[in-house]
Amino acid sequence: MKAISRLSCAISLAVLLPLSATAGEVEVLHWWTSGGEKRAADTLQKLVEAQGHKWKDFAVAGGGGEAAMTVLKTRAVSGNPPAAAQIKGPDIQEWGELGLLADLNDVAAEQKWDDLLPPQVIEVMKYQGDYVAVPVNVHRVNWLWINPQVFEKAGATPPTTLDEFFAAADKLKAAGFIAIAHGGQPWQDGTVFEDLAFSILGAEGFRKAFVELDRATLTGDKMVEVFAALQKLRGYIDADAAGRDWNSATGLVIDGKAGMQIMGDWAKSEWTAAGKVAGKDYECLAFPGTQGSFAFNIDSLAMFKLNNADNRKAQEDLARTVMGNEFQEFFNQNKGSIPVRMDQDMSSFDACAQKSMADFKEAAADGGLQPSLAHGMAASSYVQGAVFDVVTNFFNDAKADPKRAAQQLAAAIQAVQ
Repeated sequence: MKAISRLSCAISLAVLLPLSATAGEVEVLHWWTSGGEKRAADTLQKLVEAQGHKWKDFAVAGGGGEAAMTVLKTRAVSGNPPAAAQIKGPDIQEWGELGLLADLNDVAAEQKWDDLLPPQVIEVMKYQGDYVAVPVNVHRVNWLWINPQVFEKAGATPPTTLDEFFAAADKLKAAGFIAIAHGGQPWQDGTVFEDLAFSILGAEGFRKAFVELDRATLTGDKMVEVFAALQKLRGYIDADAAGRDWNSATGLVIDGKAGMQIMGDWAKSEWTAAGKVAGKDYECLAFPGTQGSFAFNIDSLAMFKLNNADNRKAQEDLARTVMGNEFQEFFNQNKGSIPVRMDQDMSSFDACAQKSMADFKEAAADGGLQPSLAHGMAASSYVQGAVFDVVTNFFNDAKADPKRAAQQLAAAIQAVQ
């Protein structure tokens, strides 16, 4: 609530100030269309409008952004792109190669982004040395969410290793609970696979496999072990998992029907909405074996070249606002993620967010901070799709061979490069 109060004051004070002499229009394409996301987007709009600019909302529903990207491509091809669009990961580089993105170097220098952001994030936001996108937040993908009451009833212990994870799953299953709440959708299968890969390969091995696309790593014994662990994990998922949305799976853990869920920190928004308290009603653990590592997924706004000087000013003010402490706090408390600024005061955030920020900083310093493959940060959408196809087919075939799956993974990735 403190963040909301301060933002309200900031908006009120800004309204009292004289409007900018160069007020412009900023059109923003995004898919923040539900719950806390929409509240945060609405607040960003108010902050921009309070500076005298006109906000043109271009919201396209669809959690993964596929529909939004289709619309954006149509607009860009016709020579009429929005001022800013929610684009992330390697896709930023692809838009940069088309020569359509505007630089944010002046804003970045003014706000000292080079000092505020870790190198791994800076690398994603730049194209050929120029800042072309502003990061909004950081999601951690490698989380395990548990219901401690269910664990207590089953006599299970929160796991820190994969062996302990499967031992806890055995106890939960034996006690009549769904051990692992899951939704049988390709991106959810990919998220589970990614966390197992992070655990078994380690951060360096993960990078070799899914950023560098190293064939020896993709087909090696450790990758075979990843598929074997995925096959074992399948036995702890209930029969109704097929097609289930991630938030419905979260609901099973919240309601005490399931003990665990493997999911990124957006799952926390469901616990918050249910009035649950981190560290009491639920626990967030680094996925077993990934302590000290951080698989990141970053929302960002890429900026397109504009001809109108006033609109360009509005575009730069948008970037300044996104990187401001007030908005970073408000947006991320609603989204379940953490601020991208490493100097952010985390005292008003919950225990899970505080732990996430501490782990983010630690991982950034020692190589443990790596881009998520399952969430579009590590490789192209073609590579991601190829991995999803292999993983989901394997996951749904009880007789599949882990060694053959590793070979299929490397072949599928090679085919789309």
